[in-house]
Amino acid sequence: MSSTSYQSLPTTESTDHIQATKFSYRKPLLLALAFSLVAAIFFKAGRSSVQHVLPSPEIILSPPKPVAGDAENAMSNKGKYSVGYFVNWGIYGRKFPPSLIPVQDLTHILYAFANVRPDTGEVFLSDVWADKDIHYPGDSWNDIGNNLYGNFKAIYNLKKANRHLKVLLSIGGWTYSPSFHPVVVNPILRRKFVESSVRLLEDYGLDGLDVDYEYPTNHAQALGYVELLKEMRAALDQHASVKGAGCKFLLTIAAPCGPDNYKKLHAADMDKSLDFWNMMSYDFSGSWDSIANHHANIYGGAINAHEALRWYISQGVARNKIVLGIPLYGRSFMNTKGPGSVFSGVGQGTWEAGSYDYRALALPGSFMYRDQDAIASWSYDPQKQEMVSFDNEDVAHRKGQYIKNQGLGGSMFWELSGDKGSPREGMETGPGKDPQSGRSLVTIVKDAMGGLECSKNWLVYDNSCFDNMKKGMP
Repeated sequence: MSSTSYQSLPTTESTDHIQATKFSYRKPLLLALAFSLVAAIFFKAGRSSVQHVLPSPEIILSPPKPVAGDAENAMSNKGKYSVGYFVNWGIYGRKFPPSLIPVQDLTHILYAFANVRPDTGEVFLSDVWADKDIHYPGDSWNDIGNNLYGNFKAIYNLKKANRHLKVLLSIGGWTYSPSFHPVVVNPILRRKFVESSVRLLEDYGLDGLDVDYEYPTNHAQALGYVELLKEMRAALDQHASVKGAGCKFLLTIAAPCGPDNYKKLHAADMDKSLDFWNMMSYDFSGSWDSIANHHANIYGGAINAHEALRWYISQGVARNKIVLGIPLYGRSFMNTKGPGSVFSGVGQGTWEAGSYDYRALALPGSFMYRDQDAIASWSYDPQKQEMVSFDNEDVAHRKGQYIKNQGLGGSMFWELSGDKGSPREGMETGPGKDPQSGRSLVTIVKDAMGGLECSKNWLVYDNSCFDNMKKGMP
């Protein structure tokens, strides 16, 4: 077991721009001069000694190997995936419309979430006003015919302007996942699931489908999940064949990183149908626990990302199909001394108790800490006795390096509205919501892991039910 080293980084404003402790002007002049001389030396060295933490050597699973005959996933030639979840409810209180999506830093958008009817298997949109009806600036109220508006029109136009950007409809999520249980074990319901999801892909101008089933609870459901993915793969390939040369529709999933859940999966059989796996390598600790701990650590602890990835690789999943999930939020623990200590209650959060958007972290009055060996960071307010586990800029950079060193496919972020870097006109302010300074984690990880995959998206949907989509949104 490696030793754990913690280093406190004082801050009163931000996780990322550490403020030096201020000396009183009443201190002797000599002390001030000495301080200035030391600061100048470290500035010339590139950063202050307080901020600097030498990275621990990464543990390599084994030398990355090419996947024979798998040109689609030859990531060493194509670059890395940068995948971001866009949530349809983000346009409300979060004030995060499609126009704020950082398209220059992403290769794929996962649009969350579509729902599924447990009695029929039909996949359907969860918020039709946000998804297809809301009019954004530039949308006409006088168009003739049946036309698409809403988030999907805005995102399709992003695709037209950024041909590297692919968009997948994510089906399920934590809230809707119980509806999967009866569907995956029933061939008739699965057929309806497949047909309706491919129909949505064509109607709304998408590049693929993403399944977020949390989680199969028994052997029958796990086998049914394999069959569902197999049937979706066949339907997407058939749909692409009608489109003609150069068309490829993607199929991905959100994959668990808790051993109680991933060990139920038939990963090798699922992998035959998937283009890549989006690992939910976060929520390792939270309000459901009795001990405060890291919630997105790479190493160490009872649950960590590295061990989960090792399991998937042992099942035959290629590294270049594994996409590391990175949270754009933090988990709060109240009345605690920090990681490994008991806690009681959680903080108020940004939108729900116990969870703060990264853009609001670190909370004012807190201090930052890093666990070099775990690749984890957290803030702690000694007055409130509140710990918040979240990835700061240093951890994001090291996770990008980890992706590169391990030969992984790329990064995935839940979810984009939680990141820093974009103004939110009209958003509610106050404790837990006020933005803190700092850089976008999406950008930091992208820069650290290497160049992005740049295959072109698909724009021709002449069988859409919407007249303007058939015409390519002229």
